[in-house]
Amino acid sequence: MQAGQRLKQERERLNLTTRDVEEASRTIAHRHGNDDFNVGLSRLSEIENKGAVPSIFRLYSLCAIYRLDVADVLTWYGVSGAALAADAAAIGIERTHMIRFKASTEADVQLPLALDPGMDLTRTTYLSRLIQRWGHIPLALLSGIELKRHRYGFIGTDDWAMHPILPPGSLVLIDETQTKIAESGWHTEHERPIYFLEHRNGYECRWCSVVRNRLVLQPHPSSLCPPLSFVYPDEIDVIGQVIGVAMQLDQAGKHHTGF
Repeated sequence: MQAGQRLKQERERLNLTTRDVEEASRTIAHRHGNDDFNVGLSRLSEIENKGAVPSIFRLYSLCAIYRLDVADVLTWYGVSGAALAADAAAIGIERTHMIRFKASTEADVQLPLALDPGMDLTRTTYLSRLIQRWGHIPLALLSGIELKRHRYGFIGTDDWAMHPILPPGSLVLIDETQTKIAESGWHTEHERPIYFLEHRNGYECRWCSVVRNRLVLQPHPSSLCPPLSFVYPDEIDVIGQVIGVAMQLDQAGKHHTGF
């Protein structure tokens, strides 16, 4: 059934006439002070019978009138919020940035459900060959991830500051509760805390140290990137500490041009 026909079915289920819908949409338009929320008789007919796609304002009005969830109705038109993260990951952006859409706990992910029982976890393993069965798991079941506590950042495809620890294109998990800059407590560079930061020109992801009233952003020595310095906290905010990372290890064809 086409989306327009499903909307018509919902209208008839509520015993509403097309004129009832038009008048109701006027009420919504008046509440928002925006005539774009109006759904006229002719436009409603085109939506229901000719496959016309409603504007975001008219779609909102129809969902409000029919008591429908906007996200559900969008799927009738082939637009699913569950695909948002995957579509975003397919598009490379040079600058490091925050990921602002929220993880949906109603979506599901494909995960391995059964592994070879003879797998030796003490040895380096090609895991793909040992997966016996795949399945879809609702994200709501992955309660240990604590989606509300954590945020995600993407290391820009041209951001080499923390390479090779965080190569360009890495997806990082950020704990917003850890915003205090640690000055000691690590033994190797892999133990040293990495912070995700925001300043007026964008975002950075680096090691940090506080020198008097300035926050010094230190790159990995192998990156050849220069350190940065900001008046702290006036010129820069610490969003949180990086506590997880997903990265592509194959950097073939990617070259750091230096500065």
